Amino acid sequence: MLKIWTDGSCLGNPGPGGWAFIATDGKNIARRSGGAENTTNNRMELTAVLCALRAAQRNHDSVEIHTDSQYVKNGMQTWLKNWKAHNWRTADKKPVKNLDLWQELDTVAQQIKINWVWVRGHNGEEFNEMVDELARTTAESFKK
Repeated sequence: MLKIWTDGSCLGNPGPGGWAFIATDGKNIARRSGGAENTTNNRMELTAVLCALRAAQRNHDSVEIHTDSQYVKNGMQTWLKNWKAHNWRTADKKPVKNLDLWQELDTVAQQIKINWVWVRGHNGEEFNEMVDELARTTAESFKK
């Protein structure tokens, strides 16, 4: 099974941001990253997962996503169903933030089986630390 670690980083919130993912099949390791000049941490967290899934679905029908973002994990496993049932509104009837990314992630996630794994951030887990550094370094490259 392909295992993927994702992370987003933002220097200021909003501010310059970076996203990254690291994927491994046990033999090979792939690293990808990108970012934006003016974004939020949550947008970068979502973008990391979205880009990872897009890349993975070309050759895999299932993945294991490791994230330190409760926002992403809870959104995908718990909140998404209710948001969709309530026309993309939260429990307090406000529009879902980052709607464009959530809708795109919802579409992509329906095409691949995902096992979600929450990882405590900055806790010494090797790939989580590596992806955090890659996302942060990418965010720094967008500073003016």
